[in-house]
Amino acid sequence: MAKKRKVGNLLALAVLSVSVEGPMHRYEIASKLRERGKDRDMDIKWGSLYTVVQNMEKAGFLEVVGSERDGARPERVIYRITDAGRAEMSDWARELIASPQPEPARFTAGLSVVGTLPPDEVVDLLGERIDALEQAITTGRAELAALRAAALPRLFVIESEYGIAMLEAEAEWARSWRAELVEGTFPDIGFWRHMHAEGIDPGEVIDAVERGMTPE
Repeated sequence: MAKKRKVGNLLALAVLSVSVEGPMHRYEIASKLRERGKDRDMDIKWGSLYTVVQNMEKAGFLEVVGSERDGARPERVIYRITDAGRAEMSDWARELIASPQPEPARFTAGLSVVGTLPPDEVVDLLGERIDALEQAITTGRAELAALRAAALPRLFVIESEYGIAMLEAEAEWARSWRAELVEGTFPDIGFWRHMHAEGIDPGEVIDAVERGMTPE
């Protein structure tokens, strides 16, 4: 079960993951996160970095160890991870690996209202998605191959392997469902087409189903 954390934004975990390398200011932290591709792994919102770092200091996960000034630039505060921060990072990693949690996705949201679109349009849209997924898979494989060629230990690219596997699984599912729509084997596709041809309000259909009526 997910714990309620003092700083629950996943950006905090990303910050901890680079802070173990040594004391650094926020700009260094952001630079390293971009270098590591953490913005792809954790859906980082960069505008939250300042607030997240401040909250982590208040929570005792980071501590201020000094500051520096580079020319006319504002003074930069330098932070260091604390023992509590290291413990939080390890505990959080254990939870994320061991405990599945609902992870809302844009595609899931779209599927939940896909009935509002005509099935033939959905076929075209799925084709676009499949093309985009295949391109992302190709790019991901090339990036992973480059990392392996650089002799980077597999331990540090395992999230990239997982990401590619998830893209492949989604593409396969999308191809399979699209094939059902094209071949007409998807259950209720006849009613789905009829609903849009006759301009039937999806709300009426949902209401009928909830009352135990089967669409015909």
